[in-house]
Amino acid sequence: MAWWGKRGVRTVGLTAAAGAALALAACGPGGSGDGDSGDREARYRRVIEDPHPRPADVIEAAGAPTDVVRADDGSLLLTYKAGNVEDDEGPAATAWRIVGPDGHTVAEHAEHADTEAAPPAFKGVRGGFVRVPPGEGAEGAYALDVRGKPHKTVTTGTPSRTRPGDVLLAELEPTLVYRPATRTVAPPAGVPDYAIHLAVDERGTVWSLDQPLTDDPNRVVWQRDGRTLCSRAVPKPYTGGVLAARGGTAALSLIRGGGVRGLLLTTDGGGHWRTVLAGGIPWRDLKRGPESLVLEPLADGRLLIGEEGGRYWLADDRANAAFHELRTPAGFTSLTVDGTTLYGIADATTATYDLVKGEGLWISRDGGREWHRHERRG
Repeated sequence: MAWWGKRGVRTVGLTAAAGAALALAACGPGGSGDGDSGDREARYRRVIEDPHPRPADVIEAAGAPTDVVRADDGSLLLTYKAGNVEDDEGPAATAWRIVGPDGHTVAEHAEHADTEAAPPAFKGVRGGFVRVPPGEGAEGAYALDVRGKPHKTVTTGTPSRTRPGDVLLAELEPTLVYRPATRTVAPPAGVPDYAIHLAVDERGTVWSLDQPLTDDPNRVVWQRDGRTLCSRAVPKPYTGGVLAARGGTAALSLIRGGGVRGLLLTTDGGGHWRTVLAGGIPWRDLKRGPESLVLEPLADGRLLIGEEGGRYWLADDRANAAFHELRTPAGFTSLTVDGTTLYGIADATTATYDLVKGEGLWISRDGGREWHRHERRG
């Protein structure tokens, strides 16, 4: 299943053995560092057509990760995909790489794939990472420890009462929660029948948006240990959208006329709620639609708000009454949060042989005041 390749980098095989890991040359922010774009195109084509691609080759071809998640020890797992540039069908290649807290690569894996298939997705958990099931159901879920060793997960259809440390693995159809202590995947107990959005916070509280089949308003419902604690009606004339919860904060985007117009939020775990329709965010400038909204709480309860591929705002403090726009070193196609660290990815919006300016992963640990570009250390 696994062996040690060059430079002590562990290469893990899950369904087929992958080649030994090779060193990846660092690329400058302005380009690939390869010199000739024609040579890069030829190498790119060879990578996506290779039935057994090497992780380093896939990562070099992709240029930027598709996602990044962090384990509790600070290890990062980055996923990559190199797709067919000329067509939305055809060969592709995917890879993942685990980077330790010291910045050195400890494990990586690559597979041949299809362009239309989504790249593998993971969640960071205590002790490592868990693979998000690629389709409906829990089939395909497995765990990786921080050294890249795969572990089986136990799947059950019996609803389980959520506990602190549980992680929402799949939101709907079906709803699945992962428990790191037992590596168990199960649906959460007590979720309303008409829940359309869910979030699970670090205390094991399940927050859901209930949309009944009547004229009654949407309601935010929160539960713990399988029991409903309380609920809150979504204020008219709004309907609910994205739901997020962490650090005592729970927030729901408010939608009206096909656009996001504000937030319904609590900063004390549901004790008091308020509607935020301003706060320094020009809500009507959010043009990409409710499905493109980024709404993520930091571990301290501050909210990150923005649009995929657009602008982003961060709360000044955990009261979430005022927000300031983030300045980024490159145009981010995605921005996410883990703890209080921001992870921004600069990439092309469609598959391309060349790299865009600033392509790669950028990290900020001080609320977006300073950013540094992630570089592999060998």
